[in-house]
Amino acid sequence: MSHSLSRRRFLQSSALAGAGFWVTGSLGAQQPGLANSRPQFACIGVGGKGSSDSADAARFGDVVAICDIDANTLNSSGDEKHTGAERFADFREMLDKLGDKIDGVTVSTPDHTHAVAAAAAMRLGKHVYCQKPLTHSIWEARRLTEIAAEAGVATQMGNQGAALEAARRSQAVIQSGVLGKVREVHAWTDRCGGWWPQGVDRPAAAEAPPHVSWDLFLGPAPSRPFSPLYHPFKWRGWWDFGTGALGDMACHVLNMPFHALELRDPVAVQATTSGHNRDSYPNWSVIDFEFPSNDSRDALKLTWYDGGKRPDPALVGSEGELPGNGVIVVAENATLYSPDAYGSNFEIIGDLETPEVEFERSPGHFDEWVRAIGGGAAGASNFADTGGPLTETVLLGNLAVWAAHEADTPGQRVEWDAQSMTPTNAPELAAIVRPELQHGYEL
Repeated sequence: MSHSLSRRRFLQSSALAGAGFWVTGSLGAQQPGLANSRPQFACIGVGGKGSSDSADAARFGDVVAICDIDANTLNSSGDEKHTGAERFADFREMLDKLGDKIDGVTVSTPDHTHAVAAAAAMRLGKHVYCQKPLTHSIWEARRLTEIAAEAGVATQMGNQGAALEAARRSQAVIQSGVLGKVREVHAWTDRCGGWWPQGVDRPAAAEAPPHVSWDLFLGPAPSRPFSPLYHPFKWRGWWDFGTGALGDMACHVLNMPFHALELRDPVAVQATTSGHNRDSYPNWSVIDFEFPSNDSRDALKLTWYDGGKRPDPALVGSEGELPGNGVIVVAENATLYSPDAYGSNFEIIGDLETPEVEFERSPGHFDEWVRAIGGGAAGASNFADTGGPLTETVLLGNLAVWAAHEADTPGQRVEWDAQSMTPTNAPELAAIVRPELQHGYEL
């Protein structure tokens, strides 16, 4: 039996569409499963995206604890935003001390610590909001969905564009069938570019500044000396810490076609790259994902482009360069084109009128998670329906990237058994599917 869970459809009845709105703000009266009338939140990682995630937590409840391996970031957040929160460098210490006082946890750390932090919280029965990609490896994504089910907690992956009305409308248009049979999908991002370096040699060792707990930054990753090319932001380009341009952006860019076309469980993947040393991700990648047919569509190919690579603009009838992020869904009757990172702001290219469609509106992405904590409907990007399966699809591309380490040369076509998470013709990639956790961390 396939591991895929039943499809989550956004195309709903008009009654549900009208009922999909939910009032933003405090939960007010005490909700099921909460110790207090307002949820008590702990926030792991409060810099970067963690700044807005912890601010969202404060909109709906009380932030009683904050955690960051960088004391400067931690103290700035505590002094300026979360003055009543206890401060910690190690999330394990925080959960040990305050576990009985916390309802929910946000995880906004580098990719390689998402799984261990989220799992530790869920095993204590805490609801978890975790930034995208859900995990650093495919196996971790599957494992987090299992732990969430075992714990019975509310979850949400932080790909906030999934809540946009226009993005939900575009996927409903595809699901309506008006475009006809979908033949291929193209998706791309301008990362890494000027955002962070990739395709570079390992930097010289440096001494970690006193405000950085480097051992806690490493977490389950293999040991290596500190460098400012890892912290505070440029960790994304390194295999041990990040998931590259693909991992950073595909949970945004692919969310719309993932839902519209049920892009789960590819059967094969192959990449061409700028070349890389298997320590830093390549400057650019072009990755082909092959999906089998299912009950709602024929087999199709998805091509992903990053680092400045883009599809042929002729696909959308253009001669100019395509924008930095986007999705093109090519079907037999027309083409749907969205020139942004979220599948919104779309147009139909071809002799078709954009149909009126019904879909479930969102009160807001973080709002959905808080609604679920209070006993309401699950968030659209909950770990079981979206966070885990979408992350599995995305990170499968990095198996192909690892195999395509020679510049401008297609790597091995990796055949994939999704049920067993096995690259059937490339057993040497098992360590990429499930890297060994270091320093006593576990799932």
